[in-house]
Amino acid sequence: MNNPVIAVALSGGIDSLVSGYLLKHKYKNLFGIHFRTGYEKEPINSSLLEHQLGFPVICIDFSKLFEEKVISYFIRTYLDGKTPNPCIVCNKEIKFGELMKHAREMGADYLATGHYASVINPFSFPQKNSTPAYLEKAGDLIKDQSYFLSMLTPDQLEKIIFPLAAMRKEEVKAFAKTKNIKPLHPSESQDICFIHGNDLSKFILEKQKIKSEQGNIVDLDGKIVGRHSGLHQFTIGQRKGINSPAREAYYVKRIDIKNNILEVCFKKDLSTKSFQVEEINWNDIDRVRIPKIITKIRYSHKGALSTLKMKGYSGEVVFDEPQNAVTPGQAAVFYKETRVLGAGIIQ
Repeated sequence: MNNPVIAVALSGGIDSLVSGYLLKHKYKNLFGIHFRTGYEKEPINSSLLEHQLGFPVICIDFSKLFEEKVISYFIRTYLDGKTPNPCIVCNKEIKFGELMKHAREMGADYLATGHYASVINPFSFPQKNSTPAYLEKAGDLIKDQSYFLSMLTPDQLEKIIFPLAAMRKEEVKAFAKTKNIKPLHPSESQDICFIHGNDLSKFILEKQKIKSEQGNIVDLDGKIVGRHSGLHQFTIGQRKGINSPAREAYYVKRIDIKNNILEVCFKKDLSTKSFQVEEINWNDIDRVRIPKIITKIRYSHKGALSTLKMKGYSGEVVFDEPQNAVTPGQAAVFYKETRVLGAGIIQ
C-alpha cells in the first residue's frame, strides 16, 4: 500500500505526540484521534494537539463504552474476589477494538499508538503473508508494554503501528525536546487512570453504592487472627492493610467471597507450582504442550520458566520453580525469548 491512511491515537502524553510527529514525516495521509473516557481530570484541547502536529485531530466520546466495557468489568472482578487488569481489557476492547473500528470507518487503514512494543509481519509486508502478525517485546525492555497488549489478535496486530518500538524512553524525551514537542500531561500516570487519588476501595464502594462488610481473617489452619473491613480491598499476595499483628508479616493467600473470609499466610507459604488459565488468546502453531516458555503472571514479574498444557481455550501452567502470588483475574502472558506466544486469565 503506497499511501496508507493512518490514524494516530493521541492521549496528549509525550509518547503519542512523538509517535504522531514521526509518522507525519513518513506518511502523507494522517489524522489524530483522542477519545474521552469520562474520567479525565481536565479535557484535552484538540487544537493544541493539531498545532503541535500539523494534522487534524478528532475527539470521540467513549465514556459510555468505557463504563460498559472497562469499569463494569473492573468492579465485577474485584467483587468476585479476583484482581482485574483494566489496561489489558481497555487495549483489547477500547483502543484496538472500538477506536480501531471508528478509525476504519473514518477511512484509516492502520491505527498507530505510542505503546512500547513491536509488531512482526507489520503493514509493510504483503497482507496475504502466510505468517500471522504477532507481538514482540519493545527495544526498551524497561518500558516494554507487550504484557498489556498480549490479548490482541493477529487480525488486530496487522493493522497496528508502534512507531516507538525500537526507541528507549530517554531517546523519546530527548527527541521531543529537540523538536519542541510539549506533552499536554507534564507527568505520566503510574496508577489506574480512572481512579484519582489511588483510593480503590472508595471508588468501588461509591460505584456500587454498597457498604464495607466486615469479616474474619484466618490463617492456613483456619484460626481467626483478625478482622477485615471488606474483601474488595485485597488482592492475592498483598501485605499492606492486613490488621493482624504476628511474628512476621502476613500476606493474602486466598479470598473467600462466599464466606466473606480473608485467608492469610507467611511469605514462605505464598508460592504456587501450577495454576489454571482460561480465555487463552494464542498466536503460535503448537497448541497442545508447550515446554520451556517464560510465563509472566503480572506486569512487574520478571517471568519464570514453565510448561503450558493447552486444551482449547483453557490450560494449565506448571512452573519449573514455584512462584509467589499467582493472582486470579490477572493475565498470564507467555513468551518465547522476545516473542509473545499468547496470554490467558489466571483462575
